[in-house]
Amino acid sequence: MSIKSDRWIRRMAQTCGMIEPFEPHQVKEVDGRRVVSYGTSSYGYDVRCSDEFKLFTNLNSTIVDPKNFDPKSFVDVQGESCIIPPNSFALARTIEYFRIPRNVLTICLGKSTYARCGIIVNVTPFEPEWEGHVTLEFSNTTPLPARIYANEGVAQVLFFESDADDVCETSYRDRGGKYQGQSGVTLPKI
Repeated sequence: MSIKSDRWIRRMAQTCGMIEPFEPHQVKEVDGRRVVSYGTSSYGYDVRCSDEFKLFTNLNSTIVDPKNFDPKSFVDVQGESCIIPPNSFALARTIEYFRIPRNVLTICLGKSTYARCGIIVNVTPFEPEWEGHVTLEFSNTTPLPARIYANEGVAQVLFFESDADDVCETSYRDRGGKYQGQSGVTLPKI
């Protein structure tokens, strides 16, 4: 298995629709203003956050339970940014839609710009033949409110390609994965 470079990412995005919309280069400025970078990097792709957020709230006094998740645990927020309260949590989704090839596994890591502010991005791997918008999880580990910006970079995806003779036997699509084809901010399922 090997990590893939910017050339491979551009080729796969352009020939296989692996990432849509796709930015072939690193974008650091939009309309004359600095943004948290997104697009293709040396060995990965920096994804953007959409303007749809689900922010944890304790207004309804619900319990967070992955086997019996109560949607009243969140309030919906839409806008150019989202302020996460101290020691709280929010969900969002990527602007980009991914189609992961059968011989590829990805790992998603938070960008250091946010990590240095105490904002942790946690995303599970994108398995072979998974597709959809990525649901992003943000934890504000600080005692202060923290801002996440829509339409800017929030996390980096690294791509690992298997050896030609070692493609997985069963892909995410083959086993009917429950998050296949997700299109919005997707809550936990069992």
